[in-house]
Amino acid sequence: MSASRSELLVAAAPAARPVRLIDPAGVKALAGRLAAWASANSFTGKAGQLLIVPGEDGAPEAALFGTGEAFDPMTARALPARLPEGDWRLEEAGSGDHACQAALAFALGGYLFDRYKTRPERGRARLVAPEGLDLAETLNIAAAAALAREMVDTPAADMGPHQLETIAREIAEASDAVLTVTTGDALLEENYPAVHAVGRAAAPHRAPRVIEIGWNLDQTDRPLVALVGKGVVFDTGGLDLKPAAGMRNMKKDMGGAAHALALGRLIMQANLPIRLTVLVAAVENAVSGDAFRPGDILNSRKGLTIEIGNTDAEGRLILADVLTRAGEHEPDLTLDFATLTGAARIALGPELPPLYTDDEALAEGLLAAGRAVGDPLWRMPLWAGYRTSLDSEIADVRNDSAAWAQAGSVTAALFLQKFAPASGSWAHMDVFAWNPRARPGWPEGGECQALRACYGYLRERFG
Repeated sequence: MSASRSELLVAAAPAARPVRLIDPAGVKALAGRLAAWASANSFTGKAGQLLIVPGEDGAPEAALFGTGEAFDPMTARALPARLPEGDWRLEEAGSGDHACQAALAFALGGYLFDRYKTRPERGRARLVAPEGLDLAETLNIAAAAALAREMVDTPAADMGPHQLETIAREIAEASDAVLTVTTGDALLEENYPAVHAVGRAAAPHRAPRVIEIGWNLDQTDRPLVALVGKGVVFDTGGLDLKPAAGMRNMKKDMGGAAHALALGRLIMQANLPIRLTVLVAAVENAVSGDAFRPGDILNSRKGLTIEIGNTDAEGRLILADVLTRAGEHEPDLTLDFATLTGAARIALGPELPPLYTDDEALAEGLLAAGRAVGDPLWRMPLWAGYRTSLDSEIADVRNDSAAWAQAGSVTAALFLQKFAPASGSWAHMDVFAWNPRARPGWPEGGECQALRACYGYLRERFG
């Protein structure tokens, strides 16, 4: 995250003007000029309602921000775009940590992707960190979310496998972690056949690769956490070519890798008492004479053969190899992130990522962490009745489930489960990583989903 973005949240500013968090009952308790101004502007304290209060000279003097009956701190994501330029501070009536949560939301809402725009610098609203806020951690969390969103927003021409490797290298070097990269035909020598098959059709300078970061691995008394990310930098669909509308936003198909790398950086910055492995399979699913085909049988690192029914179901293929690699470390916990299926959006829409795990305690822990930080997940079933939809007549498994099963997100998760580590617990998150509609605090484009929930869970469990 750039310096200008980090400065959206500052430790102190003597002339900061107040933003009062106020519910409908608090509006009724207003008196004098404030009450008259609220009444004249129909301010009722409903959630997300903002009223700028002018001073005697007409310049903004204060602001009222409605919390509604039950405050959702994430509504404060809208404040950076709606408050006038200058320094502001939150005021909260009563007890609670709404101000601290709203400050994080403010930092998240200040994200702006303008790498390719020519525009003059403009002043922005800044927020003074409220009392009790861990400013350094809050900025690190906001920076992790911004990193994931920037990676997703960046066009594929500038965010290929090599760029993912470069970002991973910078993250590793910053925390004295070990980086290992296996590229191109070396993938076959090192037994990543599915990753190689999916990515081999790309241009040589965009060759497929497996990126692995290891941190604290020598501290064997600590639990091991593995983060796994799908890094399809652009998905044409392969020979089963996507239509134009379906291909338009496929620069975001590396969103899982962006989340895994950003969460890994956040964990290392927080120095959580764990060992960490981050694994990313970075490929371009391109079309050429060397592209893998429908009907091909691919080998996998686990030794299972995979019949290709659809080349557009490529993400699960590369995850199969890196999940197997994660299992070789015998992790206590594995979390994978992937923009895996359109079926997940049909089931839950763009704002609610499905969570898959057969570990009840892990599921409840992740869901509770998501609720606590306003980063929601919804548990979906690993329904055993659909497992046979992945059966193949000529291979161990097929990559596209039989049509009768219909539940595409569920069957994709069941496919991954075949390759998930046998040790410890495993959870899969089928993130969308995208805002399809623009609104203050949520610009259209890359979005960070499940990262803060996972970080909150890891801090609670291991911190």
